[in-house]
Amino acid sequence: MPLIYIVEDDVNIREIERYALKNSGFEVQEFECGKELYKAIEKHVPSLILLDIMLPNEDGLDILTELRSKKTTKKVPIIMVTAKTTELDKVKGLDLGADDYMTKPFGIMELISRVKALLRRTEDVAEVPILTNGEIVIDTDKRSVTVNGQNCELTYKEFELLKMLLLNRGIVLTRDKIMDQVWGFEYEGESRTVDMHIKTLRQKLGTAGGAIKTVRNVGYMIDSL
Repeated sequence: MPLIYIVEDDVNIREIERYALKNSGFEVQEFECGKELYKAIEKHVPSLILLDIMLPNEDGLDILTELRSKKTTKKVPIIMVTAKTTELDKVKGLDLGADDYMTKPFGIMELISRVKALLRRTEDVAEVPILTNGEIVIDTDKRSVTVNGQNCELTYKEFELLKMLLLNRGIVLTRDKIMDQVWGFEYEGESRTVDMHIKTLRQKLGTAGGAIKTVRNVGYMIDSL
């Protein structure tokens, strides 16, 4: 039975989330802050975390950053839950490593659907330790990228985007497919989000970024170097 951790300081929202998840067959533990969450993770790493942004002492984005920096939790699926609704807020959370994003108020059916979909996507995903393409080298275990031997600092989503391109080298990927696999959900302005990340990824890769090709009216692919 999948174990879901809920990190939410609003008792009423937490109760609704717990009730819905338990009725759908999930095991649930609840926490009001990051400190409580960290203690629980030392004992048991969950299958998925529902993480609110507005929390006391340490906000959800800081907690997300901390979780993604740890080997034990860097791959745990995380859904951000917040009252913030701007695209900039969503992009910030996703770039820091969130897998999905829900804004309050949300429906119970939507919550369960997103949790199940994310768990399906992350089940039994085989990691390729090292991916290379010419001067580009990705170490998926260390989550590091080098270009011509020099470190290349990427955001969480830029890393996932580059990895997806390399795993599908020579194959044209539509914006919808990229959005689904890298971001895990759709929201207004998705094409601009993908295009923005492709642009910054090319810039950070320098001359090697030229391998990322735009396929007009379709999406993107990476050529072999």
